[in-house]
Amino acid sequence: MDPLSDLLALLRPRNYMSAGFDAGPSWSVHFPDQTGTIKTGAIITGGCWLAVEGVAAPVQLAAGDCFLLPRGLPFTLASDLALTPTPARNLLPAPSHGRIHTLDGGGQSLMVSSRFALDGPQAEMLLNLLPPIVHIRKENGEAALRGAIERTMQELRDPQPGSTLVMQHLAHMMLIEALRLHLAQGAADTGWLAGLAHRQIGAALRAMHDDPAQRWTLETLAGRAAMSRSTFALKFKETVGMPAMDYLTRWRMLLAGDRLMHTAESVASIALSLGYESEAAFATAFKREMGVSPRAYGRQGRAAAQ
Repeated sequence: MDPLSDLLALLRPRNYMSAGFDAGPSWSVHFPDQTGTIKTGAIITGGCWLAVEGVAAPVQLAAGDCFLLPRGLPFTLASDLALTPTPARNLLPAPSHGRIHTLDGGGQSLMVSSRFALDGPQAEMLLNLLPPIVHIRKENGEAALRGAIERTMQELRDPQPGSTLVMQHLAHMMLIEALRLHLAQGAADTGWLAGLAHRQIGAALRAMHDDPAQRWTLETLAGRAAMSRSTFALKFKETVGMPAMDYLTRWRMLLAGDRLMHTAESVASIALSLGYESEAAFATAFKREMGVSPRAYGRQGRAAAQ
């Protein structure tokens, strides 16, 4: 698979909520910490402001814009950020899935949103590879993304047998299309997506993902990027935010963690398949990266899934 598919496969996103919001002229809603989830949204008509905790500049969203919040940080949506926000739980009764909620009488702004639950204790580490906000402007949108949004609104307005499953598939499509468009725009300055979008650094990332067991060195990765060793090392760290060999180790450990949780493979077998000559060397690297031993990680993950 390609690196983006690799990442989403490890996250195992499960759509568990899709809803619409019909908002009036004066409103502000605060959504609490949503660690372990990804939030997507699209503005159908009107517009609003989006402010995410820890991100300095708010984003103004207009009709046709989409946004993605990969890290589950607390955020506020509002017609005016000067308004005192109301907690979402006070305005949006549960369950929200499959409903169009009215805020402040409605009629000014219409939006659709989806939320994904993520699987596994490695989710936070994976999501930290993504930016806190992905903003896709209307002029940069693709027909596939617009089509998924329009079909979602249709399912919300006129539910049919199987609507829940249809909206789940549409939400997954919106998530992937938003990340694709963000990559195509080259909007990220630093981080994993920025590295993937960079022609030469992206080539090295794809090589690591294609064959994580390969005995990669800075020299061989620099060769894949058609750069000198020193230039590649500097550019990779500047673009992705960590040294190339650290990224390779992290990716290997994330793959190992997923297999420890979801397969019956032995630690020795996983170590060998990821390029480690001994189980001990692998276990040392795993504990340094993931905080616990491979066996403890597998036990914790399986217990959490029960």
